[in-house]
Amino acid sequence: MDGFGPLVSTAWLADRLDDPDVRVLDCTVTLHPLPGGDMRAESGLAAFEVAHIPGAGFADLIRDLSDTASQLRFTLPSADAFAAALGRLGVGRTSRVVLYADVAHWATRLWWMMRHYGFDNAAVLDGGLHAWKAEGRAVESGKAKPVAERSLALDKNRDLFCDQAAVHGAMGSSDTLTINALLPEQHAGSGGSHYGRPGRIPGSVCVPARNLVDPATKRFRPLPELREQFEAVGSLSKEKVIAYCGGGIAASGDAFVLHLLGQDNVQVYDASLQEWARSHLPMEVG
Repeated sequence: MDGFGPLVSTAWLADRLDDPDVRVLDCTVTLHPLPGGDMRAESGLAAFEVAHIPGAGFADLIRDLSDTASQLRFTLPSADAFAAALGRLGVGRTSRVVLYADVAHWATRLWWMMRHYGFDNAAVLDGGLHAWKAEGRAVESGKAKPVAERSLALDKNRDLFCDQAAVHGAMGSSDTLTINALLPEQHAGSGGSHYGRPGRIPGSVCVPARNLVDPATKRFRPLPELREQFEAVGSLSKEKVIAYCGGGIAASGDAFVLHLLGQDNVQVYDASLQEWARSHLPMEVG
């Protein structure tokens, strides 16, 4: 093996940037807080066209890689729609896909969806464009270069996402731990953005996705530090973990790290609080 795995370094990518089977995708989305507690999602395409890793494409998680027919944002698309969108981005069955984003959990979101549908040749670039530029590596500007559309069939469903009923059914279970990947103040219901009602799913614990990454380097923290964060809430000794957040994005950061730590029985609550907080189901604060 040449070091390709769920998390790859900038050095690994730099050595293989000219490999035709390596496809690099920028997954950036920016969230803007709105009055009343909600968020507005903005595509990262404009920033991509200012500077991106040479040869990269732009993966649009707002439109192309979400179910736009859903009333909820960033909902998992069907396998066929997802495969077709990846194919248009030049991803084929033999591709090795490297994902990056300004905030890492947008890249982990796409990585989690790809794994859910059985595509295992994907990795997250540790530190993303920030680390790439900090090392003095070349970037390019302008629109993504055209690529040939590739045929991609995804016929697996690994059940890595769950719905509201599954989360509700897990409440009070001694075998399943539900983790909130939002900030502590959002978990407590005391501040930050919320999704209709402030607070958390009852019984859930908090491991903020933001704390998984070093804010200076944008790289994931060392595995021992990450393990300590998840051991502190007991997630590595549970039979199953469900991760949630506002819309299933930050939750994928927690799920990704849990995978790195060897906890593979993990699901992401796809609709998360944008659905739960607007339902009749209970919320906890404090």
